[in-house]
Amino acid sequence: MIFKSAVLAIPVLAMALTASAAPSTKTEAKRVMAKDIPVAHTPLVPGGYGRTFPPPVLATCTEPLVSGAPDLRGIWRIVSHNDQAPAAGEHLHNYAERIEQCGDRIVDMGGGTIADARADGTVENAVRDVSVRDYQTPILAVATFEKGVFILRPVDKPGFEARRWLDADGRMHWTRPDYGRAVLERIGGPNDSYTRPQ
Repeated sequence: MIFKSAVLAIPVLAMALTASAAPSTKTEAKRVMAKDIPVAHTPLVPGGYGRTFPPPVLATCTEPLVSGAPDLRGIWRIVSHNDQAPAAGEHLHNYAERIEQCGDRIVDMGGGTIADARADGTVENAVRDVSVRDYQTPILAVATFEKGVFILRPVDKPGFEARRWLDADGRMHWTRPDYGRAVLERIGGPNDSYTRPQ
């Protein structure tokens, strides 16, 4: 009787071991980290990318935002510049930008240029692109997140800071020494398409 029970138990044990060793049929979502996605750059043509945003850069990224990063993701349209609505013909009239974020990476598209960096305070992962003034002059700007503020510091301009942060109403404030202060409202998500009006 004991012998028969042992014989019957062997096939059952073998089936259980085979089932546990079989590959899972569930599809696991692939993690895409910020470092896995190539850095984006401004097209080297007059006007950069033009009036229409290029396809999103970080749309496939699954890495959560780092601690301390302000959530600036979305399409932003200017509301005021130095406390006044920009008039037709002014530099920032109809200005819009799109910000994407993933991990410590941030991609800011605006004015035809693409600023893509890791906000880790290093020159190695800084923005390496071109100036919005002529779409030719190289720029190198170190990015950081500090107390809920996104800051860009050009390495060749000591003391210069371009800062972006959210206020209590969810609007984004943007300051830089050569432009003053702008307030922008979120009008879309980071993966939305958008063409800036003329």
